[in-house]
Amino acid sequence: MRPGTGPRRPVDIRPVDIRPVDNSGGVGGVRYVRGVNATSFEGAPGPEAAAAPGRIVLLTTSHRVAPGLLSWPAWQALREADRVLCADGTHPQLPYLREAGIAVDEASPSAEELVGACAGGHTVVVVATGEGEPVLTDGLARLAGSGRVSMPELELLPASYDLPGARLLDLVQVMDRIRAECPWSSRQTHKGLAKYGIEEAYELVEAIEEGDRDELREELGDVLLQVVFHARIAEEDPDAPFSIDDVAGGIVAKLIHRHPHVFGDETATTPEEVKEHWLRTKAVEKQRTSVTEGVPLGQPGLALAAKLSSRVRTAGLDVPLPKGEGVGYELLAAAARAEADGVDPEAALRAAARAYRDAIRGVESGG
Repeated sequence: MRPGTGPRRPVDIRPVDIRPVDNSGGVGGVRYVRGVNATSFEGAPGPEAAAAPGRIVLLTTSHRVAPGLLSWPAWQALREADRVLCADGTHPQLPYLREAGIAVDEASPSAEELVGACAGGHTVVVVATGEGEPVLTDGLARLAGSGRVSMPELELLPASYDLPGARLLDLVQVMDRIRAECPWSSRQTHKGLAKYGIEEAYELVEAIEEGDRDELREELGDVLLQVVFHARIAEEDPDAPFSIDDVAGGIVAKLIHRHPHVFGDETATTPEEVKEHWLRTKAVEKQRTSVTEGVPLGQPGLALAAKLSSRVRTAGLDVPLPKGEGVGYELLAAAARAEADGVDPEAALRAAARAYRDAIRGVESGG
């Protein structure tokens, strides 16, 4: 995305009294139609037009899908329409529609004008802008509610639509623009952002342990931002650049390779068997000479002790804990015991610390 341009806003369609109607040719087997019958009003079309009020098709598209990639029902509606309108002369779909031989008029009719254009049984397709044509749909709703107009059939037809995960494309575009235009973000480095990654990870853990769903969603977004931010910075590396697509491609390949019971011919019916597959494929990938390789020493002490203990136990090694005096050796032994019992010592200590915090607040409040 180039500086000065931003992602188009998601379509916000607000028709009234829309009901699903079977249509095997529509997206997902369903189209959405609103048919409203009313009398006439001053200046309305004559009796013949009232008997055949026509049809309005509001065609919506997703900016996250490449322009020109429209559903077959959408192309059918466009080719069969008596007239195709679009209020935005720069709409990304227009060059592709015109290349396909679809005549598109750049126009922004009022609700009354659009109803009049459908008189006599005509079909008018409106290619919705990124805003979703709220003024037009609100105007049509008012006309229908007035009871004075013979309303045409209104069909809301998604010509392209988002798949799960599509909003991640918005995040990548927004991050790209921020990196290019924000005085602070444009100067950040991997090292400069490292502390924020740690901070956001801790805040995510806190949201999980507190059970706050709203906070969990927000903190997951903050962690995701760190991934996208670092990937955007990495694109600019002169020697070894990579992008968010490389990051995603790497984790996809890893997940597939380490789940042969899902994507291959292996079988796993228990979590223990899944872990065996994971460790076996990981060992082949990494070719490590020590079980301590890949254990980050910068993590919290209890977590580090538990991870080392887990590696030793999983590898079947007999490594006695080092002897020594002081709280450090006591904590090491406690972490090893907790890990052997299936307890996360770091989480257990945080739970105890939260209980201590609550006790302190109780005393402070006079309880």
